[in-house]
Amino acid sequence: MIILITGASHTGKTSLSQKLLEKYKYPYLSIDHLKMGLIRSGQTELTPLSPDKDLTEYLWPIVREMVKTAIENNQNLIVEGCYIPFDWADDFDKEYLDKIKYYCLVFSENYIKKYFDNIQKHACIIEKRLDDQYSLEDAIKDNAQVLKLAKKYNVNYILIDDKYDINVEL
Repeated sequence: MIILITGASHTGKTSLSQKLLEKYKYPYLSIDHLKMGLIRSGQTELTPLSPDKDLTEYLWPIVREMVKTAIENNQNLIVEGCYIPFDWADDFDKEYLDKIKYYCLVFSENYIKKYFDNIQKHACIIEKRLDDQYSLEDAIKDNAQVLKLAKKYNVNYILIDDKYDINVEL
């Protein structure tokens, strides 16, 4: 089984992946780690500040083929990060799709306004963020865009509106 976890920044993708790792013993791949490895090793001229569109175009083909390889080898894997395109399913035949679960995490505007201090407080719970300048306005804008795209592409999304309580059963 392959679990794809994506969503807006700061929605808890890495934290959810870590919980699933602990519960199901599935390894997970952080696309951010892959990104930084490729950048630091000089394999790309992209930077951490490159547009998400450019990073997605570069990283997704690599991640997609890793997912296919894991499925072909009957391996379980959680892949998390914001560089999974909303039309991801177009890249897989049915035999692969049957073995992939996809979750997109999105905060409602109400949740952001009510709990923004908690969002910022938990930003480094699993990994350290350097120079995290994520503002309330950024959070509202990013999550609104992710929700709009999730609806447009009819993907499975989890809207976090009242309390942060995500349970994903495999």
